[in-house]
Amino acid sequence: MAAASIPMFHMQVAFAIGLLGVYVGWRGVIARMTGFYDLSGAVRYLLYGLVAGVFIALAVDQLILIPIIEDSSASAVSVPLGNLSLLSLLIAAVESSLALFLVGRPRVASIRASPPFGWALGLGLGSMQAAYLIVRLFDPNLTPLSSIAGFNPFSVAVAVLIALLACIGHALPATWQGNQLLEGSRTKPYLFSTLARAILSLCLVLSLFRPAFVLAAAPFVAFFWIRAQETWLPSGLTPAARQAYRRTIRQADRHREGAESRIRGEITDCEE
Repeated sequence: MAAASIPMFHMQVAFAIGLLGVYVGWRGVIARMTGFYDLSGAVRYLLYGLVAGVFIALAVDQLILIPIIEDSSASAVSVPLGNLSLLSLLIAAVESSLALFLVGRPRVASIRASPPFGWALGLGLGSMQAAYLIVRLFDPNLTPLSSIAGFNPFSVAVAVLIALLACIGHALPATWQGNQLLEGSRTKPYLFSTLARAILSLCLVLSLFRPAFVLAAAPFVAFFWIRAQETWLPSGLTPAARQAYRRTIRQADRHREGAESRIRGEITDCEE
């Protein structure tokens, strides 16, 4: 199974779903930080992630997913965890090294933008990995090994979950590396982020055969999403800017709730 044999439309849908995670991660985080960080720099790091993500996703596909497919039979899926764990750790170590190099550049660290730039970088890396996996998921040749393979409503739903978890899941360790870099710590974040990326990649690959692996990774991603929002991303701001950022977020939430509950034609009071 060297190449996926799916129609061009299905491949376009796969890559569109892969980019969906970028949209959610950008709108949910980076877009809310307008005026507090250099968003043009974040866009540049997103592009870095998209380009580098192609090669990392290719490594995951060729070194982890393809061996599973080739060693499996219709009766059972073969997962040599020993070899695959080492390979996933190696790929994750390369990704962690790339993230550490990019978010630790003097020009980025000097403006304390390492956490949000790491988030943008991780979104790009995760989207490409998700796109590769979704292409494999839509391939009907995977049907003997997976009950959800092919292009159907259930596989599309699983693909959306894979895209969200891949993008957010790769953005979180890159953001944490940026946060810890500002505190002068490199080795510990590098090791733990490598382990987290390796586990996430294995879960995403195995979710093509058993969707439960997506659900197993989701609670951890959701938990650290909150940590990233509350602690890691604002860590590069000065105390005054951090206070202004949190006040802006609270006001935006209040204004949105007011807009949703507002009755057309009524005059509303706006409190700053």
